[in-house]
Amino acid sequence: MKVDADVIVIGGAVVGTALAYGFAKKGQSVIVLDGEDQDMRAARANFGLVWVQGKGPNAPAYHQLSRYSADLWPDFLRELTEMIGMQVDYSRPGGMNYCLSDAEYEARMAVIRRTHNHVPQNDTRMVDRRELERMMPAVTFGPEVVGASYCEADGHVNPLQLLAALQRGTIALGGKIIFRSSAESIRPGTSGFAVKAALGTYTAPRVVVAAGLATPSLTEPLGFKIPLRSERGQLLVTERLQPLLPFPGSGLRQTADSTIMIGATKENATDRGVSVDSATKLALRATRIIPALAAARLVRQWSGFRVMPPDGSPIYAESADYPGLFAATCHSGVTLAAAHAAVVAPAMLDGRLSTDLPAFSNGRFNVQKSA
Repeated sequence: MKVDADVIVIGGAVVGTALAYGFAKKGQSVIVLDGEDQDMRAARANFGLVWVQGKGPNAPAYHQLSRYSADLWPDFLRELTEMIGMQVDYSRPGGMNYCLSDAEYEARMAVIRRTHNHVPQNDTRMVDRRELERMMPAVTFGPEVVGASYCEADGHVNPLQLLAALQRGTIALGGKIIFRSSAESIRPGTSGFAVKAALGTYTAPRVVVAAGLATPSLTEPLGFKIPLRSERGQLLVTERLQPLLPFPGSGLRQTADSTIMIGATKENATDRGVSVDSATKLALRATRIIPALAAARLVRQWSGFRVMPPDGSPIYAESADYPGLFAATCHSGVTLAAAHAAVVAPAMLDGRLSTDLPAFSNGRFNVQKSA
């Protein structure tokens, strides 16, 4: 079998390109097979949080990986942007999760305590309304706001800029991205794999399927089961406003270009539509937090699909039947981008997934086999 690259990555969105960038940094020749222009990429629908708080309260490994990735982010992004000469809007001032009742505050506190019990290094704490007002003196909060959880490790980024930077970084390191060439099938051979795609067939000894919700359709014909479900999220964005929010929040953040993003719903829906009902719910909660937002003009509403494993934690797996065939999928591709490049990609190359990242194997869903 003629070999076209050391690694083929199927999926050119944030997860796939972060892995490709990590492979290329290790000196591997990489081909990324990207999908169609209108594919529902997470980067186009992502809220843009680089987020630690609330991640994996019942999954310590997921929380630890998120925290580790968030800590890698400043140097990861600095190295990437300096190499390609591109600016990516990113800051790490810490982040808020607002509570609109005593019940919400108590529930949030319970999540934080549960996470503290599992993970000693946890910088999330509860702040009451008085402290919240001290931290954000320019904001007049609504009367229902009783406080928030605050995590100093949290930040936010422009996800479209991140995707463009990862693509450029991969290319700068010698990788090739083939756009508008969706993968159709994977065929194992004696010395690797042949991937049939829209614009041709490509071969490599390693293939990583990071195609989001399309991942199972490519892996399951080979007996490599990656269980996923979709979850639709709708978001809103306002016109540009004067600087108002110094901290990003879960569901409410001010971007570098001064718009306010409001989101996101969690819906069991498979169509790409948006609804007035969802827009109303999002806008009402935002104005309950900050009443002044009621005067802001909404300029866009859109939806996207989260890629959700059954337990919410990422899946990083290698096929037992076809070594060299991998899958990588999660709904935290932005937060985990740094770890995908620096941890997951090297582990795949070195055969260390089972020892370095055992909690994220797809085998955890096969209870009988694991018992």
